[in-house]
Order: sequence, then structure tokens, then C-alpha cells
Amino acid sequence: MTDTFHGTTILAVRHKNWVVVAGDGQVTLGTIVTKHKAKKVRRIYNDKIITGFAGATADALTLSEKLEQKLEQYNGNLTRSAVELAREWRTDKYLRRLEAMMIAADEKNTYLLSGNGDVIEPDDGVISIGSGSTAAQAAAQALVVHTDLDARTIVTEAMKIAAALCIYTNNYITIEEMKQ
Repeated sequence: MTDTFHGTTILAVRHKNWVVVAGDGQVTLGTIVTKHKAKKVRRIYNDKIITGFAGATADALTLSEKLEQKLEQYNGNLTRSAVELAREWRTDKYLRRLEAMMIAADEKNTYLLSGNGDVIEPDDGVISIGSGSTAAQAAAQALVVHTDLDARTIVTEAMKIAAALCIYTNNYITIEEMKQ
């Protein structure tokens, strides 16, 4: 039996005219933490799109490159690019084998993309992927509704909660943000 890499939490929050995407830095192989400061959130397409990925790193980077190609093809239209990537991901023999999920956000839209052909836009502006996603998303949703915090603080606090609960999530957080 081969050990598999685990661990990541990616959280996106759209709140008070800001969109913030964060990811933790832990990579785990079996029961060993092999990296503490992996960068799983980055900007693409002339810094206009923020992406975060969970899953196999090489697969996620391939998907990020494919998304960037789609953005070039569709003049930066994230919605169209996400739909076309999801369609290709689901139907292409090579891409179908990629084991990753992605969150992509621009100034107007936030999407979760999966290999099943899903392009999901959250109803309330909060979405997450990865092993600590349930804790991060629940914390962020509670903070959005029950506090007056800004989006960056909500994401930071929610990621701290996820790191405290999920053994595959740590406190080394990469954050990217943009004004809507």
C-alpha cells in the first residue's frame, strides 16, 4: 500500500466588498508532515484571478495552467473559463485522472471546480475545499453572520480554527485578497 499525500485547507470569503482566499501550508505523507510552508494560493492571469488548490500538487498546477489558458482564450472571463475547464476536465482522458480541486475568484465571482464537472458558486460568498474545509467554512459562515469583522480577519480566524481541529491543516497561512 502506498501512502498518499493529505492535507490542505483552502477557504474563500466574499464579504464587505472584498474577496479573500487563504490556504494553509501543510503537506502530509501518511503520518508524517513533509512540508510546513507550501504555497497553495496564488494569483494568475495578470494578478486578476486568485486560485487555491487541494489535492495532488502536480495535478493542481496542471489545472491552474489549464485555467490560465482558458482565461487567455476567453479574455479573462472567469465564468466561461471555469465552465470550459470543468467540461474539458470531465471529458478529457488525461485530465480526468487528475486528483485535485480548485477555488478560483475574481472581483465578481467565486467558484469551486472539480473533476466531476462541477462549477459551484456559493450562495453566501463562503466556500472551502480540502481536509479542513468543513471546520473552516463553518467558522467563516458563523463569523460573517455574527460579527462585524472584515473579510481578511474572518478568513484568518476561520483558518486558525480549522488548524486547531484538522490534523492535516497548519497555521502557516497564505492569503491573497482583492477589492470587488
